[in-house]
Amino acid sequence: MSELRPIPGPSALGGGWRRTWELLRLIAVTDFKRLYFGTALGYLWSIGRPLLLFGVLLTVFTQALRLGNDVPDYAQLLLANIVLFGFFQEATGAAVGSLVAQEPVIRKTQFPRLVVPLAVVLTALFTFGLNLVVVVLFLLVSGVTPTWTWLLFPLLFAAVLVFTVAVSMILAALFPRFRDVGIIWTVASTALFYATPVLYPLTAVSGRLQDVLALNPLTPVFVLVHKWVIDPSVPAPPQLLVPGLIYVVVCALAVWVFRREAPRVAEAL
Repeated sequence: MSELRPIPGPSALGGGWRRTWELLRLIAVTDFKRLYFGTALGYLWSIGRPLLLFGVLLTVFTQALRLGNDVPDYAQLLLANIVLFGFFQEATGAAVGSLVAQEPVIRKTQFPRLVVPLAVVLTALFTFGLNLVVVVLFLLVSGVTPTWTWLLFPLLFAAVLVFTVAVSMILAALFPRFRDVGIIWTVASTALFYATPVLYPLTAVSGRLQDVLALNPLTPVFVLVHKWVIDPSVPAPPQLLVPGLIYVVVCALAVWVFRREAPRVAEAL
């Protein structure tokens, strides 16, 4: 009698790149259309949400707390940061339960599991593209002078995109087995929002706290966005080595976790 051995489920990425891309595009486009289906303003909400948040925060930090009054081009910086961090927060937040949301499909069909969190990130990318047009127009109208360093922004966004994909992979892979991940990430993402120089420039923080915030892998990106897009006189990030190492570790961990958990997803659902 032959020995019974468990048969692993579908891997993280299998079936060829062409099939993966077709599935990725189909799921992302469907989710983007469904996100605003039935709303009065439709796709305008993808632009309206960050603008509403921008208006509230700008009022608080310039009228109530008076922090923005001491920062040149604070409104431009705040809008750019909200849109950039909003992409990260929207994608990772949706990625948490993405595999669970696709439970009927996962149980009945064979397809590369990595498509699901990647589709979530791609859906957020559609929204970011619309918001980015608004940001650029706002910068130009408000008097920010374009410089050659604007051409470096795609490199900064690529760094945020890769980090977003990595975090999304970890969250999506762990949530089916550990449902506490959803609650933990809600708190962690909020803490990360305040630990990243989104509402304030890093130069507004001094002493030991600035050294701690500089360890955040997203901090150098937002500091460079401030320097390369808004104000060239802003100092460069105080350090790159440690946040760079954390960045690499998170990306490597994402690959390991997702490859390990992908064949077990159906069992955990």
